[in-house]
Amino acid sequence: MGVTIKDVARLSGVGIATVSRVLNNSGISSSETKEKVMAAVRELNYVPNNNARSLRMVQSKTIALLVKGITNPFFQKMIHTIEQKVFLRGYHLEIRNVNYSDHEMSMAIKEVQDRNLNGVILMGGNFEYTNEDFDRLGVPCVLLTVSAGKDVDENLYSSVIIDDEAESAKATEYLINLGHRRIGCIYSTVGNIVTPNRLRFGGYKKALEANGIPFDPVLVSSINVSESGYEFGFNMMKNLMSRNKDMTAVVTMADTMAIGAAKAAISSGLRVPEDMSIIGFDGIEVAEYYNPSLDTICQPAEQMSLGAIDALFEMLQGGNTSHLVYEASLLKRGSCASRNRCSII
Repeated sequence: MGVTIKDVARLSGVGIATVSRVLNNSGISSSETKEKVMAAVRELNYVPNNNARSLRMVQSKTIALLVKGITNPFFQKMIHTIEQKVFLRGYHLEIRNVNYSDHEMSMAIKEVQDRNLNGVILMGGNFEYTNEDFDRLGVPCVLLTVSAGKDVDENLYSSVIIDDEAESAKATEYLINLGHRRIGCIYSTVGNIVTPNRLRFGGYKKALEANGIPFDPVLVSSINVSESGYEFGFNMMKNLMSRNKDMTAVVTMADTMAIGAAKAAISSGLRVPEDMSIIGFDGIEVAEYYNPSLDTICQPAEQMSLGAIDALFEMLQGGNTSHLVYEASLLKRGSCASRNRCSII
């Protein structure tokens, strides 16, 4: 049997899709990767099978959307837009849920290898990827709601995010300007991995510091879990209230957490916002219809989704990568009040 593309991939230490991309001069690869692939081609005296390559190109018009936590209501808003726009561009969209315990990039690499995908959108996850991850992936990739590490070549991928730290600081500043000083914080963490939640927690601390309010760890309720939601917010709020009788406001890192926190406060005999101000994050629909409607940092879900689609198809057409940062909006709906309207617990 003659030399195959698998042999080239094995010798060069990259994925089959990456070898194909280098040989076809399509998509984006680092100069180091190109050198490895071409060195393996020369050493093995590999000759591409043009007929097979053409057949693969004709058969494939599929994009994969891998979602870390597909039940997240905020992600649901984005999935609908992405599905519609991919279809209108003549491509098929395959949606995959990534469990919180799984690594989304590893799953994406396997999907590309198994299904001959044209491109990938990763929604959710963390901010810690490597150049090697994108080389192994081998197809255009857009990170949605997250970005890659500081050491990753920005020419290897596109990203669409908000400034999580700045937006969380905005939420905390809002409560501070309302006169609150004992402000609790509910967030989830996954070890030392950089996630949107961790960045938002950093924004909370920065806002306190900028306003001369000492950070008090007793006002923070968090456990090392990757999945969070209504029940998480409820339990963390109960924990906060038991330890902070003088707390008058709470910052959360998701609307689902805020709804759970509000339920905990009300079930303990408190009024929102008269006794406790609570602010969420994301801008999901149910937060508007909760009673009282939740104040929140609203991410522009549709704009971000459209930005991700445009970025992906620009890469598919051989264009440049892009890194978009959208601004979120502070929606004031009624779950936060001035400190002078609140009574101490």
